[in-house]
Amino acid sequence: MTIRIATFNLENLDIDAEKAPPIEGRIAIMQPQLQRIAADVICFQEIHSQKNQNDKKELTALNMLLANTRYSAFQRKTTLTQSNELYSERNLVTLSRFNIAQTEIIRTGDGPQMHYQMMTANPPDEEANPIKWERPMLYTQIKIGTETLHLINVHLKSKLASNIPGQKEDYEWKSVSAWAEGSFLSAVKRVGQALQARMRIDRIFDEFGEDALIAIVGDFNADIHEVSMKAICGPVEETGNPAHGPRRMIPCENNIPKSSRYSLIHLGEGAMLDHIFVSRGLLSRFKGAEIHNETLPDESGAFRTDTLFPESDHAPVIAEFDIEV
Repeated sequence: MTIRIATFNLENLDIDAEKAPPIEGRIAIMQPQLQRIAADVICFQEIHSQKNQNDKKELTALNMLLANTRYSAFQRKTTLTQSNELYSERNLVTLSRFNIAQTEIIRTGDGPQMHYQMMTANPPDEEANPIKWERPMLYTQIKIGTETLHLINVHLKSKLASNIPGQKEDYEWKSVSAWAEGSFLSAVKRVGQALQARMRIDRIFDEFGEDALIAIVGDFNADIHEVSMKAICGPVEETGNPAHGPRRMIPCENNIPKSSRYSLIHLGEGAMLDHIFVSRGLLSRFKGAEIHNETLPDESGAFRTDTLFPESDHAPVIAEFDIEV
């Protein structure tokens, strides 16, 4: 049977009366996108929560978007804070029409521990402090027939420069050096998350064998040639050790012509930032990939804001596999 696995960054999905277009405008555009995706398993990024009358956080905007679609009845798992509540912003959500047997939220503390002393902070940084990233990953085990799909939903750190104390007013940096240091910190966080993801992938291989069906999907904020992506994929050309060949993760977008291989448009140029990487075991079931980028807006132009576009600035990425149900 053909199983469709998808990832889609919905870009700040929220309900905010002060923003245009309203949620109803976004739903009118994005529900047909979801219907076209026709996924059996789908991973979302950038899902904001809203408070109900009892001041409890809920995914009201997402519920409205999914109402009257195939996804409304899917099993759902989300990232949660240490206090076991939804994040205010950028929750990860994994939906599946199959049984989600196990879930784990992979947090900063589960990965590499790093410290850094800022060079341009004002007042000066007197000692090295921990480098932490605010975005956890969501690991689920999904039962499809007699098979187990190991799925990791991610949203890696963006390329926007991290904050340097005393060096930024609103959106303006006080020095180029401070902006450069902020960009360096963002890159460190992104590669740190990628290392954390790779370590979890190797744990799955260790526990379930090198023929395990593994997929890591989401918004990686990096193209395939960047260090963070190589860390996740583990190409033999980089490790120099052919014994690691069975543990390589393969990008499904390689199935798509280069001219159409992009999930975001920035300053008129297409960029592939959203990926579906799969293990060789899952690749053996691979049928093909799609990127629904025909209507992508370019929101990076001068004086443009996200509120002008009802659709996301990311395209959905889908991969099909033959798995017996």
